Amino acid sequence: MNCPLRLHPDRLFPADKDTRAIARRLYAGVAGLPILSPHGHTDPEWFATDAPFGNATELLLKPDHYVFRMLYSQGVRLEDLGINDPDADPRTGWHLFAQHYSLFRGTPSRMWLDHVWAEVFGFEEAFGPDTADLYYDTITAALQTEAYRPRALFARFNIEVLATTESPLDDLRHHAAIKASGWSGRVITAYRPDPVVDPEFEGFRDNLKTFSALTGEDCFSWQGYLAAHRKRRAFFAQMGATSTDHGHPTALTADLSPAEAEALFRRVTTAPASPQDAEMFRAQMLTEMAAMSVDDGLVMQLHPGSLRNHNPWLHMRYGRDKGADIPTQTDYVHALKPLLDRFGNDPRLSLILFTLDETSYARELAPLAGHYPCLKLGPAWWFHDSPEGMRRFREQVTETAGFYNTVGFNDDTRAFLSIPARHDVARRIDCGFLARLVAEHRLEEWEAAELAVDLTYNLAKKAYKL
Repeated sequence: MNCPLRLHPDRLFPADKDTRAIARRLYAGVAGLPILSPHGHTDPEWFATDAPFGNATELLLKPDHYVFRMLYSQGVRLEDLGINDPDADPRTGWHLFAQHYSLFRGTPSRMWLDHVWAEVFGFEEAFGPDTADLYYDTITAALQTEAYRPRALFARFNIEVLATTESPLDDLRHHAAIKASGWSGRVITAYRPDPVVDPEFEGFRDNLKTFSALTGEDCFSWQGYLAAHRKRRAFFAQMGATSTDHGHPTALTADLSPAEAEALFRRVTTAPASPQDAEMFRAQMLTEMAAMSVDDGLVMQLHPGSLRNHNPWLHMRYGRDKGADIPTQTDYVHALKPLLDRFGNDPRLSLILFTLDETSYARELAPLAGHYPCLKLGPAWWFHDSPEGMRRFREQVTETAGFYNTVGFNDDTRAFLSIPARHDVARRIDCGFLARLVAEHRLEEWEAAELAVDLTYNLAKKAYKL
């Protein structure tokens, strides 16, 4: 049975009709604003070459671990979806996806995908087993047209700026090609040093050898290693970067003496690091990165609290970022104190904090950001990038940190076509939250209208120096 596909114009707005009417008015003022995407993981090669996307599976299924982690949880093998298998029949994986689409009922992935189906490709029948081939053929054919090339979609989506994320070991050739092409689209990079600051990252010492070759510094000496970071950060900034990003397991920071830091560096680079030394080195490097940010002005982003690659069998077989990263309880008050003791009152540092531990919102993050000038709160992230997650975030942080110690929304996605959908969800949820404050006479509607624009656009532009 083929069911209609319909995006309700009032989706995600409050159920109360009077509050819903306020939300509608607020949303009308922000729905058409440009998209700022200051943190994400799309592939810069797409925009450098502007080559057509291959097919529906390659674009909408294979890169999206939100999608295949759900399928895997229900017994669908990743190899049957064609993950990490360039020779797999893409239609086979697509059919499996369609057969299991009901698994996504009530999830953010369902909202995002339905938005893509309806708004990007114009489907009027719902996705499922009976329409799998229609969807695959229509999408794949559309992707070969000029209107669906990466740069055309970038313009169609009204994206003002999009940040990708690269390792210090990346030569940024695609960003160089974008800059040299004369294209008006703004795609910038962000400095993600995890492969060379985490002693537990696979190939850490080999990465340091590459780091040395790229920078001309001896990255097996402490001073040479720090100099290499400064050089690469400067290069990233020349290529458009305004931020760094740090995906550490915890928020632990340290402020060791120079002698202690150098001794620790020798231990983690001359032998396999103990878990204790690895954690302390990551902690020290957050403070070192903060010191560099004070000097060069790059905004820091810290994304702690994920036990990455929790499934060792999956990691060994398929590699990183295959949906097996699991949230953990995270401390911020004690963990950040060494860094904040040194830089917390320095207006030259801007540190944006994210969390996967919602219990820390009201207890730790909002009070910290509501006090320290250097701190801002990133939006509800990853597992909480959802309607309920966004509402909980606003409810728990606003009373203590206010709105202006937050930084708007970023989509943090590899799924390019879902970017408008994700931003639309955030705009609707924020307008609904603001509408409730108006209905409860806690805000005037003109204030809520200003706030809606700030949450949609102005806060991200300011926080990320865009």
